[in-house]
Amino acid sequence: MSETPKKSPVRRATVKDVPAILGFIRELAEYEHEPDKVLCTEEMLEKTIFGSQPYAKVLIAQTEEGIPAGFALFFYNYSTWNGKPGIYLEDLYVQPKYRGKSFGSSLLYALAEELVAVDGGRLEWSVLKWNTPSIEFYKRIGAAPLEEWQMMRVDGATIGNLATKSPGILDS
Repeated sequence: MSETPKKSPVRRATVKDVPAILGFIRELAEYEHEPDKVLCTEEMLEKTIFGSQPYAKVLIAQTEEGIPAGFALFFYNYSTWNGKPGIYLEDLYVQPKYRGKSFGSSLLYALAEELVAVDGGRLEWSVLKWNTPSIEFYKRIGAAPLEEWQMMRVDGATIGNLATKSPGILDS
């Protein structure tokens, strides 16, 4: 007698998940001590993830009852050195009551499956230096910190300032 395969706790998000996704984003911001930094709205998520030009994808981890427990928001990037696409994991979050139940690792395994499906070269993300529990979790699944690299960012008014200095982009 064969066993019934266990149902995957990970599924692709749909537009119906937008309220839960925004809730996870807000909870993550609270956890990272930056609740006032969330400017995102449900309308923005609908447009940028589920609209005609999607910029990111979302996987949802859910309980056997179908209750969303966490999410992974990611997008494709490209490695010039590998000559292959990669995945950048923007956010991974599992609600505290569901931590330690394999939802986080299931999301990362699903991202690895996504990467294999496109013959990708690497899966990358950032983690706050003080977030020791997450760092230890990532190391346990085989992730390695990049000690030689430092993340850089331009945001806010600086983006507009840089754009005003552009000589423009010629169409081919």
